[in-house]
Amino acid sequence: MTLKPKRPVVFMLLFSAFILLIILLMQPWTIHHFRDYISVLFPKGWVGFEERNLLLIIQVIMLLVIIPVYIFTFIFSWKYRAGKKNEKYDPDLVDHKVAEFFWWGIPFVITLAICVITYIKTYELDPFKPLESDKKTKTVQVVALQWRWLFIYPEEKIASMNFLQIPTETPIRFEITADAPMNSFWIPHLGGQIYAMPKMKSILHLIADEEGDFRGSSANISGEGFAAMHFITRASSEEDYEKWVETAKASQKVLNYEEYEKLALPSMESQEELYQLQDEKLFDQILMKFMHPKKE
Repeated sequence: MTLKPKRPVVFMLLFSAFILLIILLMQPWTIHHFRDYISVLFPKGWVGFEERNLLLIIQVIMLLVIIPVYIFTFIFSWKYRAGKKNEKYDPDLVDHKVAEFFWWGIPFVITLAICVITYIKTYELDPFKPLESDKKTKTVQVVALQWRWLFIYPEEKIASMNFLQIPTETPIRFEITADAPMNSFWIPHLGGQIYAMPKMKSILHLIADEEGDFRGSSANISGEGFAAMHFITRASSEEDYEKWVETAKASQKVLNYEEYEKLALPSMESQEELYQLQDEKLFDQILMKFMHPKKE
């Protein structure tokens, strides 16, 4: 009986390295091919860019650990393979002080660097912190319904359902609440999400640097209609924005508290609607409707 010769270790290492190379080459190609669907990596606003850059910086720092681990995996597989002869046996290597320094000290320094960078960026990107700009900040009040989004423009005295339009290069202050189960307001191209909760008002500052239609959605599972709870965010020029505002002001539909109560009923209808805002305090009424009455 003849045994088939075993495949050389060198062949196995080269084959593994080839497979790893293919995977590494496929990742950037995949990202480039699906770039329109990976909005977090291709943002269209300053906040989104800063959050993306933070993500990439942290990943690069982590690769300082991951890449050497892969390299040493191949080295150790070759150096300490079972078939190698005349290799020195050193059982006390686990207590080697220099080795201990490297595999505890380096991860500690890297973790410390990640903590410092994250702390600084977290403060810089505080969603409650207004964005610096030579243009006046516009306010949009956001109400998460079940399962739709209502946008109220108190300064323009208009409102829209499942459609958000903003001017480019203008800071937007979003005041966010909910008249439904807890939800999450998210426009991936512009920045991170923030929660929308009944009886509470969250603040989120964003800005769009480029014109375009960007997908907005719910980032928190909220029941049957969650999957269809999305909207279009249109970043346009100031001129086009003003035209849209005038179109909304000419709408035959009027939004007051009585009409709002009808809109607040659970619905999975996703059509876009424009309203004249009749009640300027509507957002405050929505916010306060769940509050306990004052005791006399």
